Parts: sequence; C-alpha cells; structure tokens
Amino acid sequence: MSLSTEPRALPNVNLKLLQAFLLVAEHGSFRQAADLTHKSQSAVTSQIKLLEAQLGLSLFHRTTRHVSLTREGEQLLDSARRAIHEIELGLRKIQESADLQSGRIFLACSTTVAATRLAKILSAFDHDYPAIEVFVRELTSGDMHESIRKGEVDFGIGPMSDAQDFNFEPVLTEDLYALVPKKLLPDAGETITMEELAKLPLLLLNQATALRMLIDETAKASNLTLTTRYEFNQAQTLISMASAGLGAAVLPSVVLPDYPLPDTSQMLIVQPRMTRQVAIITLKGRALSPAAAKLAQLVRLLIGLPHSTRNRTQPYMS
Repeated sequence: MSLSTEPRALPNVNLKLLQAFLLVAEHGSFRQAADLTHKSQSAVTSQIKLLEAQLGLSLFHRTTRHVSLTREGEQLLDSARRAIHEIELGLRKIQESADLQSGRIFLACSTTVAATRLAKILSAFDHDYPAIEVFVRELTSGDMHESIRKGEVDFGIGPMSDAQDFNFEPVLTEDLYALVPKKLLPDAGETITMEELAKLPLLLLNQATALRMLIDETAKASNLTLTTRYEFNQAQTLISMASAGLGAAVLPSVVLPDYPLPDTSQMLIVQPRMTRQVAIITLKGRALSPAAAKLAQLVRLLIGLPHSTRNRTQPYMS
C-alpha cells in the first residue's frame, strides 16, 4: 500500500469567516466581535467553529474569562492581515481606475485665475480624462471657503489666507501692478510707490475679495489713505475703466493685458512691494477623490506657465 504524496486540498474559506476570525483575534473577545458585526455572539462562535473545522485545527484557547490565539491562530492572523490588506489595496486601485473613467469634479476658482489660467488647465485635463465632467464656480475667497467647507466643491484655487479650517498649498506667486492712465501720470516710469498711488483716484476690486483686503491692509500699515473712485467685481472691468482714464487700476500681474494699452502705463507697485500667493485650497481632514487629485496635479504643473509671451508670474518654489 503506497502513501499519496499529493498535498491536501486547501479548504474553501470565505472572507466572512476570516473577518470574524480577525475581529475575535484583534479584540480578544467573541462578544466585541459580535457587537462590531451586529450579530449574536453565538453566530460569531459558529463562524469560528466552522473555520476551525475547515482547517482541522484550533485557532483559540478559550476559557470563561479569556480568549487567546493558539500558535496556528497567530500564524493565520499574520497571513489574514496581509491578505485583507492586499484585497483592500486591489479594490482601491480598481475603484480609482473606475473613478478616472467617469465622474464629476466640482471646482471653485477666483475670477482672476479663472479668466487667465484655468482654460489651459481644463483643456489639458479634458484631453487626458474626457469622460470626467468638471463644474467650475467663480467665487470670492469668503464664498469659496464656505463652499469648500460645505462640500459643495472638491477644492478651490484662490488666494492664501490664515483661515484655520483649510490646507493652503501655494502654487503661484505674483506681483501687484498699477494700470495708470497716462493723462493722470504723463511721466510714468516702470514702478510706482504706494505713497504715489495714494494720490491717484483708484479702481479696485470689491471689499469681499482677498486682493482688496491685501491692498487695504498694506495701505493701513503704511499710514496711507486710498481714494477709491470705483470698485468692481471683475478685473477686466477695472482694465476697461483704466483704459477710459477713470483711475488707476490695482491688479495682480496675471490679469494684465498681454500688450500695453496705448493710453495706460503698467507700473510695478513698490515701497512696499505687494505680492499675493495663489493656492490649492482643501478642507483639513478631507481627502480628494482620485479624479480631483489628478486635476489638482495639473494645476500644480500648469498654473505657473504664462498665457502669453509676457510672463510676470513665477511658479511658487517652497
């Protein structure tokens, strides 16, 4: 009579039995495992007995007060943890792949960035992920923060601030310029001080914008009083008004005209020099979806590229 050398067939163990085993092993209690799975303790006990019967060995030492793993149970615990981790990793990769094949992204963006840099970013994203829909909301900083906090958008692209609920990842640093009608300053040079600017009628964005707050705070710190002739919601409106000679528009470099307008001078604001940082804004503790993360990565790569041959902005270097 010869002995068979073929290995014994492996038992058909399902994931539910392994899950019950992991919970009992990690908590050292059938009762806690039952509570966590919303089952009766007897149901969990039956699952463990079935698993032990399939394996042909005991996995736990049981007493009336204590549950501990046998040597075989410790081996299975180590293997089961690795197996569950691999399964979860595989499922996550599958889900991420599915999310990149279709889905929706909701993005909030400041008007100045939307008007000048967003088209290049969205065009590149649409080329790589044509099935994903992107919905954009142009918002001021306050409204953007509230929209992110409520989960109405995945993330925002806007000015840095000290709001504590958010993560700000700087992606662009830019100077502030004055677009000054030549009739107000015929001998304009390439720069203008804040003191000189305060003597001119100004065209500014409204007080709800982070840019306006930066301008007002800088003037206050310099003990200067600004004369605001008009304020508007859109940077393009300021440019139009400055072209008509109605005042000096204060603007971030990103929105300045590609070519100098015939009746205006573009002047870097100095003494003090004003810069603003544009950031990717997310809520602390909230992770981006795979699709939103891909869009955020394109923002990092492309927002610093000039939209014309004239480049006054540089990518932020940490």
